[in-house]
Amino acid sequence: MFHYPIVFKFIQFFLVLYTLDFLSYLALADPPYEICSTRNIYANGSSFDNNLSNLLLSLPFNDSNSISKFGNTSSGIGLDRVYGLYMCLDFVSNETCLKCVTNAIADTVKLCPQSKEAVVYEEFCQVRYSNKNFIGSLNVNGNIGKDNVQNISEPVKFETSVNKLLNGLTKIASFNVSANMYATGEVPFEDKTIYALVQCTRDLAANDCSRCLLSAIGDIPGCCYASIGARVMSRSCYLRYEFYPFYLGEKEQTKSSTNLGGKSKHFSSYNSSKIWMITVIAVGVGLVIIIFICYLCFLRNRQSNKGNGKISKDFPFIDLASLRVATRNFTDSNKLGEGGFGPVYKGILSDGQEVAIKRLSICSEQGSEEFINEVMLILKLQHKNLVKLLGFCVDGEEKLLVYEYLPNGSLDVVLFEQHAQLDWTKRLDIINGIARGILYLHEDSRLQIIHRDLKASNVLLDNDMNPKISDFGMARIFAGSEGEANTTTIVGTYGYMAPEYAMEGLYSIKSDVFGFGVLLLEIITGIRNAGFCYSKTTPSLLAYAWHLWNDGKGLELRDPLLLCPGDQFLRYMNIGLLCVQEDAFDRPTMSSVVLMLMNESVMLGQPGKPPFSVGRLNFIDQNELDLEEEYSVNFLTVSDILPL
Repeated sequence: MFHYPIVFKFIQFFLVLYTLDFLSYLALADPPYEICSTRNIYANGSSFDNNLSNLLLSLPFNDSNSISKFGNTSSGIGLDRVYGLYMCLDFVSNETCLKCVTNAIADTVKLCPQSKEAVVYEEFCQVRYSNKNFIGSLNVNGNIGKDNVQNISEPVKFETSVNKLLNGLTKIASFNVSANMYATGEVPFEDKTIYALVQCTRDLAANDCSRCLLSAIGDIPGCCYASIGARVMSRSCYLRYEFYPFYLGEKEQTKSSTNLGGKSKHFSSYNSSKIWMITVIAVGVGLVIIIFICYLCFLRNRQSNKGNGKISKDFPFIDLASLRVATRNFTDSNKLGEGGFGPVYKGILSDGQEVAIKRLSICSEQGSEEFINEVMLILKLQHKNLVKLLGFCVDGEEKLLVYEYLPNGSLDVVLFEQHAQLDWTKRLDIINGIARGILYLHEDSRLQIIHRDLKASNVLLDNDMNPKISDFGMARIFAGSEGEANTTTIVGTYGYMAPEYAMEGLYSIKSDVFGFGVLLLEIITGIRNAGFCYSKTTPSLLAYAWHLWNDGKGLELRDPLLLCPGDQFLRYMNIGLLCVQEDAFDRPTMSSVVLMLMNESVMLGQPGKPPFSVGRLNFIDQNELDLEEEYSVNFLTVSDILPL
């Protein structure tokens, strides 16, 4: 039987994606692009202002017949002297060059008012000035990369072809004197042809030209990875590549393009390419209009379908190219951690927002089903103690989740490596926050949700050390009157797993209660459960805590550096032990746990025995062990994803 609201929701989702796909042909930001100094500022009417006006008026000469494609000059003397240059792309006509530079000068004044240093890039030229003499000096800082946003299906193969072409052109432009620091070329790619252009400002030495272009090539992965076309604009050089011969037709070609690995093609006119592009745009706009009309019709009919939220809310899609730019192409310096499902990176979106991007490994244990589960699940969850999902991306084999960035990292690191940061009051706040988050999942959200992987590394801390539960890749939803479920695939982290789940695959809300109990005991003691071994009779933190509790020595677990009331410590220890009892039936629900935590007048029961061995020994009772020496349990992490 079809679930029509769900079907309509997915149709709506793909309609939007399809619309965005066509709009991306038209969504390219048009020049000018600018780099303006915000530190070096001049006063209006000053000597520098007058020198700059004189310099800009002299760039270029007003006679279009004698204009050069490159020029540099200076104006003034002393500290107020201004240096400037312009460069037009070599394939444009003199008239086009003059118009472009004139527009760039006007845009420079408008976009960079009172800046003592500025660069403005137009479609066919660039203008640059500074209060420092940069003529003949290389500068590759602040390069601007712009991509076509349409992605190629085989990015690695495509990038190899592009790099080969651009590197070959770099050698020609830099070291072939007759090339005049300019080169174009083409190379076949599948059933298409890649066309490319490189150019340096002619004040550079050959080696500096090469270094500038190689630096620009190195910027491509960060701005334009897998894009079918891109341009990188440097202060001292420029490169561009496309699937069409963008550099032909502006003027008659007196020499054929340099051929690097493919057949040389000659074009007497660029009109056919223009017609082709206009046709593509017209068809795209037509399809967008048709899709938009269909979408409006669907919105009108959607009111009769329950449960369909707004697509902007339910499907916050972020394209892969934007995430590559945000993470500088997933560079290692942006990596926050590495886990069983793949790495997590810090990123900065185009609006300046800091985010944490979880990149699912192609070979990870979490497949598409778990990924979609995590997306759809978190989108439905809204609680201050749950990490907030901002967006996601699915592009070929790439699957990524974009979360809010939490600067204090995971509880695991702060608690066990930087425990001095957490005083007793803050630890209690963290415990209570985690408890409220789990209670929301179990009882207060629209669906009953079992997390199944509660552990210290899946609790993140915000600026004020408030806890947020993360990583819902292993979470499961209970519907109706279901109370427990069974699985043959055991996922989670040994040391936090309830015994009935680790041994029999049975999980319920009481499984999360067990994980919370382990967390509580770790937080109040500062001791990690995994790998803990005090003696052969107490091979885990749980077993050791229970033995001390029964012997009336619970305070021996208290961190001597932690100032906390003894009665309060023992109460929290009691609650933790109630949560980790071996029999799931004996464990309290999270609503009872929250009540016990918040109300000290609530009487607490005597905890039963926890499982003495948590790990690959499969909860063997200690009485069955006749080992002579002390040993430590080998704890196996199955889905140990590092924090965001």
